[in-house]
Amino acid sequence: MAKITYIEHNGTEHVVDVANGLTVMEGARDNNIPGIEADCGGACACSTCHVYVDEAWVPKLPAKEAMEEDMLDFAYEPDTEKSRLTCQLKVTDALDGLVVRMPEKQI
Repeated sequence: MAKITYIEHNGTEHVVDVANGLTVMEGARDNNIPGIEADCGGACACSTCHVYVDEAWVPKLPAKEAMEEDMLDFAYEPDTEKSRLTCQLKVTDALDGLVVRMPEKQI
C-alpha cells in the first residue's frame, strides 16, 4: 500500500492509501478525487488522467513507454519531464509518498 497525495489545480490536497497493484488513476477514481476523469478506463487511449508528478518523484518513476508519450501529446499543457498518465503508473510500496498535481483541465 502506498500513500499518494493528489493535489487539485486549486490547491486542495487529497491524501489516500492506494493498494499495491492498482494504478494511480484507479486510486483517484476509487476515492472520488476530482480532476482525473479517466474516460478510457485505464486503456492508455486518452489523456484524461494526466497529472504533473512532483519534481522529486520524476527520476523515481519507470520511464514512459511510447504509447504514453504519444497520448501525452493530447494532454492539456503537457510538461516534457513532469507529465504522466496515471493509468500507466502501477502502485507499489516504492510509490509511498508520491505527489501528483492535476492540470487546470483535462482534454
